[in-house]
Amino acid sequence: MASRKEKLSILSEMIAFAKVDNKVKPEEYGFLQSVAEQLGVEHSVFDGLFHRKVEHVIPKSEADRILQFHRLVLLMNVDNKQDQIEIDRIHNVGLEMGLPPSAIEQVLAIMHQYPNKIVPPKVLIDIFKAHYN
Repeated sequence: MASRKEKLSILSEMIAFAKVDNKVKPEEYGFLQSVAEQLGVEHSVFDGLFHRKVEHVIPKSEADRILQFHRLVLLMNVDNKQDQIEIDRIHNVGLEMGLPPSAIEQVLAIMHQYPNKIVPPKVLIDIFKAHYN
């Protein structure tokens, strides 16, 4: 399980991503709030992350980095539109986490084939597995 510092970093990164277009939409806020609940982060702490920076921590395990990338893809698509700035940002975040560029590009390309652009977790995992073999 992720440490408190990792959980706050995960949420902070997602909030920064949601703010990339200078506005956090209600759908994005709701999605972020549900991730905070899943991570066990109190509501007041979660809301505070919109106004302060926390130390950026890249998830240690490969599985946690893929999960965080998946969360960001879901967040990007929660409002049913993607701006080029969001696509560029998510690509760069994936690279910063050390994920294979070809896997990142494949996920961003195939998401359009799924309802609401929600890539099923198994499909996402299979893509990354194929790039690590």
